[in-house]
Formats: sequence, structure tokens, C-alpha cells
Amino acid sequence: MKFFLISDNVDTQVGLRLAGVKGVVVHKKEEVENALKSVLEKPDVAIVLITEKLVNLCPDLIYDIKLNRKQPLLVQIMDRHGSTNSKDAITRYVTDAIGVKF
Repeated sequence: MKFFLISDNVDTQVGLRLAGVKGVVVHKKEEVENALKSVLEKPDVAIVLITEKLVNLCPDLIYDIKLNRKQPLLVQIMDRHGSTNSKDAITRYVTDAIGVKF
């Protein structure tokens, strides 16, 4: 099983490439959606790392994949600038998953 990176930052891609993780650099919503659709067709990819900025571009698609697919596991990572607001992302994910509002 493999990792795959979808990033908006070349530095993140280069760093993970040095660790053996292949990936793409994208900047627009359509590019993110195309990259996700492409990686979903690869049965050997088990974990997709995606930067926080790109998750914010298409949150509905991300949450749909997380909630309705067993594989791949989507993991949101911070880029070199850090996290923007991870507490709200976790709260929203839990709310969507179990229907309980905090």
C-alpha cells in the first residue's frame, strides 16, 4: 500500500518525495477534484495526504470521501505556514459523521 500527496506547495512535495511519497502540486478547485478522482482509481494507494488549504477548496468532496469510502484514508496535513483552524475542522467532521452539534 502506498501514500500519495496532493499539495499546493512545491516545498511540501519535494520534502515528501525525498521520503518516497509521490504526489502532485495543484492550486485550483478543479485541479484538486481531478487529482482526487485520479487517486481514487488507484487501488494500491492507501493513504492520501492533502494540505489544509486544498481541503478548504473542496470540503464537501473531501468529507464525502471520508464518510463513504473505506479506502483511501484522507489525511489533512499542515503546510509550512501551519494550521489555520484545526479545531473547527475536527468539530465539523464529528458533526457530519454522527450528527451531534457542539
